Amino acid sequence: MQISILRVGVRKMSFGSTLKKYLNNHAETGERHWDPSLTTHYYKTSKDKAMAMLTNYFTNSAEFAINATSAEHGEISVISKRGKKVFIVATVIMVRPFSTAIDFSVTTETILPFDFGYSSKVINNLYAQVNKELPQIKEKNR
Repeated sequence: MQISILRVGVRKMSFGSTLKKYLNNHAETGERHWDPSLTTHYYKTSKDKAMAMLTNYFTNSAEFAINATSAEHGEISVISKRGKKVFIVATVIMVRPFSTAIDFSVTTETILPFDFGYSSKVINNLYAQVNKELPQIKEKNR
């Protein structure tokens, strides 16, 4: 007897979802996203340390420039300096002590109304960078 356990509220990645991913100029992470690479990531840190890490990364980056920061709301808005025009909003939320969620919202400015998945790639690259700096909490430990 085989038992299959699915996460509640997570939609499967259908053909339409895959098509939407590539024929859109916006990507956003979320708690129950249909694309596993675009789910919210959790880190074992405080909100202030996560905000400081992101601010430091974007300040020292040759690719990005900070547009605005709101420590009270846990948000940093960023624009790209070179390459495709990208607008990023990073949101940092402290869920419980030493459990902080980081979400990204990325919009790519293109001539066409879609970016062929570029916004999703930017999010995955940002998460890869954050994973190098902060200890990630795996799903089982949350």
